Amino acid sequence: MDDNTTFQVLINDEEQYSLWPSGKEVPEGWRAEGKTGTRQECMDHVDQVWTDMRPRSLRERMAAE
Repeated sequence: MDDNTTFQVLINDEEQYSLWPSGKEVPEGWRAEGKTGTRQECMDHVDQVWTDMRPRSLRERMAAE
């Protein structure tokens, strides 16, 4: 990857985030979250929205206990 690569932010069913090069096929189990941009722009976005790193299923289980 070079500095000119455009990325997209992906999210999975456990509400975990990942960066993926735009234009590449999204891996199974992931979907585009909507944000695209430079690596740094996407990282900044993920830092803002992913405030609880625990998988969704763990958060739900802990809340039920």
